Amino acid sequence: MIEVTRLVLDILKPHHPTILEFAKGIASLCEDWSVTLNVVEMDEQTETLEAIIEGIDINLEQITAAISDMGGSLHSVDSVQVIHVEKE
Repeated sequence: MIEVTRLVLDILKPHHPTILEFAKGIASLCEDWSVTLNVVEMDEQTETLEAIIEGIDINLEQITAAISDMGGSLHSVDSVQVIHVEKE
């Protein structure tokens, strides 16, 4: 079985929710995920973020839905790391 263990995403979000609230919203999806957000660009209405999500069996569809629910949009998946896990 192949599991995603790291994603780097390009996200556009409004100024509210804050970057901290946005990170907590993504991290709350799974106990085992670590979320790092970096502001890459900011204008009057929006912020462009680099999101680094690390953990076990990361679910991109779940993350995309959470981003949308918080008013943001996923622009691109810039990097991905996967591992092959033997399930018994």
